[in-house]
Amino acid sequence: LFKALDIDRWDLECEFNNTDHRTDLNGVDRLIVRRGQVFTISLYLRSGNYQPGVGSLDLVAETGPQPSEQYGTRASFGLSADIDTSRWSAAVTGPPGDTLTLSICAAPDAPIGRYTLTLGASGQIEFILLYNPWCPVLHVLSFVQFESGILDICLRILDMNPKCLRNPGKDYSGRRNPIYVSRVLSAMVNCNDDKGVLLGRWTDDYEGGVSPMFWRGSVEILRNWDSQACQPVRYGQCWVFAAVACSISRALGIPCRVVTNYFSAHDTNGNLVIERYINENGEPIQSRDMIWNYHCWLESWMTRPDLKSEFNGWQASDPTPQEKSEGVYCCGPIPVRAIKEGDLMFKYDALFVFSEVNADVVTFRKNKDGSTSQVYSTAVVGQKISTKSVGSDAREDITHLYKYPEGSDEEREAFKKANHQNKLLHQQQNPGLHVTIKVTSDMSKGCDFDVFAVVTNNTQSEKKCRLLFGSCAVSYSGVTGGNCGFKDLLNVELPPGGERRVALRLNYSKYGALLTEDNLIRLGALLLDYTTKESTLAVRNIVLENPEIKVRILGEPKVNRKLAAEITLQNTLPVQLDNCCFTIEGANLTGGCVISETLNSSVGPGEDAKVKIYFTPSHSGLRKLVVDFNSSKLSHVKGYRNVIIGK
Repeated sequence: LFKALDIDRWDLECEFNNTDHRTDLNGVDRLIVRRGQVFTISLYLRSGNYQPGVGSLDLVAETGPQPSEQYGTRASFGLSADIDTSRWSAAVTGPPGDTLTLSICAAPDAPIGRYTLTLGASGQIEFILLYNPWCPVLHVLSFVQFESGILDICLRILDMNPKCLRNPGKDYSGRRNPIYVSRVLSAMVNCNDDKGVLLGRWTDDYEGGVSPMFWRGSVEILRNWDSQACQPVRYGQCWVFAAVACSISRALGIPCRVVTNYFSAHDTNGNLVIERYINENGEPIQSRDMIWNYHCWLESWMTRPDLKSEFNGWQASDPTPQEKSEGVYCCGPIPVRAIKEGDLMFKYDALFVFSEVNADVVTFRKNKDGSTSQVYSTAVVGQKISTKSVGSDAREDITHLYKYPEGSDEEREAFKKANHQNKLLHQQQNPGLHVTIKVTSDMSKGCDFDVFAVVTNNTQSEKKCRLLFGSCAVSYSGVTGGNCGFKDLLNVELPPGGERRVALRLNYSKYGALLTEDNLIRLGALLLDYTTKESTLAVRNIVLENPEIKVRILGEPKVNRKLAAEITLQNTLPVQLDNCCFTIEGANLTGGCVISETLNSSVGPGEDAKVKIYFTPSHSGLRKLVVDFNSSKLSHVKGYRNVIIGK
């Protein structure tokens, strides 16, 4: 006969289990484990001894408000001879006696979240279950961990999503599937349809909040959302949305990375064409279709059991609210492989992501008489798609994961599959006159510098042209601002094979007040052929470099030992800087807080702003200290320093 174990008390062995499950940076004061991996607890019997084959223990694991075996949110199991990592299981792994070592394993496809585990009639324990990037069933990668308290906020975000509020039992069941959870997070990181984390703002008016440039990390954003009764934090833009989604996903156990796509298309009507308009002077006219200087989204590594096996791996999702998907502002996940192959029928939002990296660009010139004419342009979207390299801060180019080489047979096949007729059939012919924009390396904010339009005549006849060469401030999302400099040459004569180089001077006295926080200037050179009436356009965005922040660590970096960061910035602007302030933040370096230091005096041109800021590391290993500088004329200057903390 089986005899139920009479348990007096237990020890969850949190420090050992959390360390073994790589969750210890979330704290060791409670049990946080990963599915598909064994954890052990110690049981102390009130009476009797455990005898194999005689002692029994009925266990019930439950999550969510209405646990159900039908939905996978309730599991009943007993003691087995051995652990089975393919399902919920438990086994006594210590020697017989009055103190037992009980090994438990959660099913590799169990819903993530908060659990209670009933130990027969003796009581209940509580623990948190996360996705497991190291579980061989899931084929996923390793990643980093986060500040104390963030995990609870991430679980609250799941609980506040509209699907959970409508049907919590079904939502909790859905949490077994990282595809479902990543799509929920794509919607919940923005607040357009729900009690999401961030409100987006793409103008210079940040009243009631702070500029997206202000944020140094996700911790402060998530804590603000949690402490303000789930009211959206103001404000975010694409890199903020992507970073917050990455932090939440990693905290829940989904391996992921932030991806940046340069010259990213925003196609509003799904025709895979960005129609760009300019006026007679070559100046851009705003339209709904946009080309962003860059755009950030998220990639998560997971299997796709709903698709063919070749679509396992990196999945793109985008929490920035751009277009609705199934009635909600979210995007993805879609296999990156599907984008490369042009398979646009797969879930989710393949067409929108495909257009971001592959849309064709067609430019039209609007004339004063109301007519329009097409302009030859070599603009290409989806360039230098990048992510951070593993183990270093170097840029890793992953364009090849999204696109085949331009002009290749494989690219043409992908376009055929995607029905990208514009790129297949309507390729423009080079009119023979060519214009490019060249720049120098000394383009720093505060300096005066030249940019150049280089005009080349590739025909066999002499050409007489008009060159309009202009510049304007622009945001990273493509919204243009004031004129920074303009030149109109009515008579540009070029012999066959000839070349002419035209300089345009950009002065800080003119562009300084026009720049947005992105430090971007759009250069445009429009070349008009008097003979053929054809037009050629070259566009280039330049980024003006901020002064460098230098960080020196004073003292021996060790856990729980106070350190000082000596931070220096030289004022390279020709104006005085007032109200200068440095801030620092770093995971496991600054206790989850932002530490600031304000200078008491102004900093003149060529002078150094210098402070010492003290902090105490809480964990060993390689850590990153992020620095931010703000002042009256120079704001959101970023810097960082990697610090190796000893034990």
